Amino acid sequence: MTDFSRSEQLHNQLEAIISLADAGQRLPSEPRLAEQLGVSRATLREAMRTFETQGLLRRRQGVGTFVVRPTQVIDSGLEVLESIESLSDRIGLPVAMGDFQLVDCEADEVVAEKLKVEPGSKVQRISRVIMADDRPVAFLVDTLRLGLLVSEEVGDEFTGSVLDILLNRGDPVLGHSRCEINAVAAASDVARALDIQRGDSVLRFVSLLFSKDGEPVDYSFSYFLPGYFRFHVVRRVG
Repeated sequence: MTDFSRSEQLHNQLEAIISLADAGQRLPSEPRLAEQLGVSRATLREAMRTFETQGLLRRRQGVGTFVVRPTQVIDSGLEVLESIESLSDRIGLPVAMGDFQLVDCEADEVVAEKLKVEPGSKVQRISRVIMADDRPVAFLVDTLRLGLLVSEEVGDEFTGSVLDILLNRGDPVLGHSRCEINAVAAASDVARALDIQRGDSVLRFVSLLFSKDGEPVDYSFSYFLPGYFRFHVVRRVG
């Protein structure tokens, strides 16, 4: 049997095991599952990572690997900038804000260049976790010029969307956003926020939001858990 066909067979075997398992069910331990499937633990771990990337498996350090079945998937085009809250409301998926932090910090060279401020000047950084199905599904970090957000706007009624605050306020008037999208290995802080393993794959959006006058407003990093989000682009021909 070729390496390709063996890999495909292992994928199909794992897919069958996952499809027959209930949501939240723990899979057999890696040594036991590797023995059952006749592969090494390293080969098994590599095959399982595909399903982790798809959001179908979730590893918990020292506990085990669990089957995940999102109740609903947030499916969105990328042509219009919308908040997670707006997207989830449209499909009836309840989301809530988890851990939240708003701090003043100094702009490093990258942030200073993006927001057109002096390096070392004060900026506001707001980070928060978005929850769905009683688990973290997104980790959002926005950096804005100092004073753009006031404490009253991020009080008890704040649900996690800086975009919605700015849109509802209407000042500054927002114009457009530039966004870079890629899959990355979760760094320690991202893994901790999303309750996943460091190095697991997440979808990352790096965005710069501009006012209608072309001034930078918000430099943000958004990390999405695979399996709960599906993004697409509508492309015209010609």
